[in-house]
Amino acid sequence: MDDTKNTTKYYIGMVIAMLFWGIAWTAGKVAAEHSNAEVAAFWRYAISFISIIPVIWYLKTPLKSDRIGFMYMLASGVLTSLFNYLFFAALSHGQAGYGGTMVTALSPLFTYVMSIAIFGTRVSIGQVMALSVGVLGALILLRVPYEGFGFLNIESSYFLGCAVVWSIITIIAQKGMRRADPMFYTLVVFAITGFINMLFALPYHPFDFAAYDAVFWSVIFFIGVVPGTFGMAIFFISASKVGAHRTAVFMFIVPVGALLSSWIVYGEGLALSTLFGCLCAFVAVLLFNMKKSY
Repeated sequence: MDDTKNTTKYYIGMVIAMLFWGIAWTAGKVAAEHSNAEVAAFWRYAISFISIIPVIWYLKTPLKSDRIGFMYMLASGVLTSLFNYLFFAALSHGQAGYGGTMVTALSPLFTYVMSIAIFGTRVSIGQVMALSVGVLGALILLRVPYEGFGFLNIESSYFLGCAVVWSIITIIAQKGMRRADPMFYTLVVFAITGFINMLFALPYHPFDFAAYDAVFWSVIFFIGVVPGTFGMAIFFISASKVGAHRTAVFMFIVPVGALLSSWIVYGEGLALSTLFGCLCAFVAVLLFNMKKSY
């Protein structure tokens, strides 16, 4: 009974973290509108890096890894800085709800395909069928059936870039976190990401605090601390208790936060095609992770 209660607690924690990550898409659009992609990208991870330090101290996280582990962290940091820029650039042009749904739905599918293609991961016939459902969902999310290659417009191409880059980050992180505590791994990645994004933000004077209004600072602080540091901490702690193989399914809670918050703030509607494509992708991830009962 106690085990069930403890598991439920971590499930709730995972749901909360995912909802915060979804809200971050709408908050990111607000931040991008009140600054630019370069400055918003820098401050998002600068704030996350600063605010995660007391969490690391509180959790008594071991600050160690080997040389290969640090190489994984460096690669993740470089790619996360690219994702971070694409995130804000995409939100400067596109809808937060659509972006949060599209990236969340496509990333797990891209991760599976890359794992199969690059690492030769063996898949069953059932998993191939699951991925086929996922590909259908991806095509619908990209609006290919009725717009052809119209998804290559500036709005969708940035979001597509986010999904591809995040998939690569996920694969690297799966290997890197075997060589370091997940929270320490996150701390180093935050530091590298913030530093790289700072280099690109310098021409826009990111330390000229008066140049950006109170809306920008309040929203970017929220993104950096709540979805960033505390959302990440809740996610890692809950994932370690719930099981890594189940975390991909929880990712599909992210669009709920993104769609609801974007509807409240921007009045963005939900296209049936987006909903159907997301459901296909969710079913694909669920089937792919399903264990055989025999």
